[in-house]
Amino acid sequence: MYVKDHMTKNPHTVTKDTVISKAVEIMGKNNFHRLPVVDEDGRLVGLVTQGMVEESSGAQATSLSIFELNYLLSKRKVSDIMIRDVHTTTQDVFLEEAAKIMIDNDISVLPVIDEQKKVIGIITEKDMFQAFVDLLGYGVVGTRFVIRCIDQPGYFQGIVKLFADNFANVESLAVFRTKERGTEAVVKASGSIPVDKMRDILLKNGYVITEIVQTTIDGRRIKHPTK
Repeated sequence: MYVKDHMTKNPHTVTKDTVISKAVEIMGKNNFHRLPVVDEDGRLVGLVTQGMVEESSGAQATSLSIFELNYLLSKRKVSDIMIRDVHTTTQDVFLEEAAKIMIDNDISVLPVIDEQKKVIGIITEKDMFQAFVDLLGYGVVGTRFVIRCIDQPGYFQGIVKLFADNFANVESLAVFRTKERGTEAVVKASGSIPVDKMRDILLKNGYVITEIVQTTIDGRRIKHPTK
């Protein structure tokens, strides 16, 4: 998965001469909390967030009235509070690379820029969470089987083959390694084969199933017995 598949394209931006009150208005109307700051050519020069506005104005602790606060924000420019050294990414970067940048720098947003440093998108930690949900097929019709695995070449191939041989289409899959439970494969599959029959086939072939959850066409999640 690439950044370009999950970023918000052509995001709202402001210039460094935009008054803070205008930036706050844009964020409020569109229900987001960050705005890239660009120059007249659309190149990234900074980033402003709702948190910066609150910190700079003392909005959390100020004794000013809302009218006085709005007046103050209408007199100051985005350039007075914006971050200038902004971490960025490009659209063809793998999603996990962008996530690692966020983790390493304790940030929750990355402007996406092109070769000329022009802002073409923005990606947030919420986008990362959504990508994770999509990857595992949450909410998609089908059944999730969690299967304990031996961590060796070819073992996972046998699992996938059993689904294919029984006309079950593997919609998504992932392998997780934990200290407590060892290696587990999470297989989300759909098809005409009944859940209990697919379970019995897996068990007959020696696989240990630790969880089975079916998502129905009406959105219900049904937990099935694993034995």
